[in-house]
Amino acid sequence: MDGPLIDPHGRAITYLRVSVTDRCDFRCVYCMAEDMTFLPKADVLTLEELDRVCSAFVERGVRKLRMTGGEPLVRRNIMSLFRSLSRHLESGALDELTVTTNGSQLGRFANELADIGVKRINVSLDTLDNDKFTAITRWGRLEQVRDGLAAAKAAGLAIKINTVALRGVNDDEFDRLVRWCGDEGFDLTFIEVMPMGEIGETRLDQYMPLSMVRAKLNESWTLTDIDYATGGPARYVRVEETGGRIGFITPLTHNFCESCNRVRLTCTGTLYMCLGQEDAADLRTPLRADDNGAALMDSIDEAIGRKPKGHDFIIDRRRRGPAVSRHMSVTGG
Repeated sequence: MDGPLIDPHGRAITYLRVSVTDRCDFRCVYCMAEDMTFLPKADVLTLEELDRVCSAFVERGVRKLRMTGGEPLVRRNIMSLFRSLSRHLESGALDELTVTTNGSQLGRFANELADIGVKRINVSLDTLDNDKFTAITRWGRLEQVRDGLAAAKAAGLAIKINTVALRGVNDDEFDRLVRWCGDEGFDLTFIEVMPMGEIGETRLDQYMPLSMVRAKLNESWTLTDIDYATGGPARYVRVEETGGRIGFITPLTHNFCESCNRVRLTCTGTLYMCLGQEDAADLRTPLRADDNGAALMDSIDEAIGRKPKGHDFIIDRRRRGPAVSRHMSVTGG
């Protein structure tokens, strides 16, 4: 109960992604239904409980924490959790505390994030076109996100743009995004749409394999494979013309399970050992039942002992429903 977390396939678990809320101020078409029903407050871990769970994982060898949502920065008093967790950066127990955000609240929080030791952030942004942005996010304003990005850049945060490749939606903007990220000094990662949760859209129509994306980029850019890694699943290339980096996350066409070092904690205290599997462990009950932490550690050990070798994501005409029933916003992006 005091050693590193090793799964049944010999992989060390060193990366915990934490969804601090299922709520979001956007309703992106590949992530949420427009009329989402959110969790009651009693089901959601308090900020103090999230700190305890995260700290338990750090104690067991997790070196990277990524805070996600929903939109993490819309949760009330969320910066108090980030400030508390930053003690693990100061002690050297944690290598990195990072955030994935839609960028809407960065104008408010960028400086504070930098002050507490956050070095890098991921910002989900699928288009640079105002009308498309409104159509994709339903509720978002591109100007607000771009202002937030400017604030984050001014605060010294390294920024990676996450773009979901959507056929017929943003597939005419890939070159523009590469050029813009190169000019701004941002990394860029393309992601295949994932079959998670019922969203009232046909994902088969949205889906675009990243092999096609890279082929399109190769017509305009010189892409060189590099060994760069951030601890996540992206495979990176360097864009010779801009000096920037592009990552490709391919859960469907070429999964990244063999090197998976990640588990995901939801805001309800449910631990998913694999993004693409339904199996999960309840950490909220032992967390709330046991002040000394022994039951929580036992539950973490038991869960890691069930981590599967890989996921079962698939999109085809014979299987039109989601591969897993929960929405991406519940698990954490």
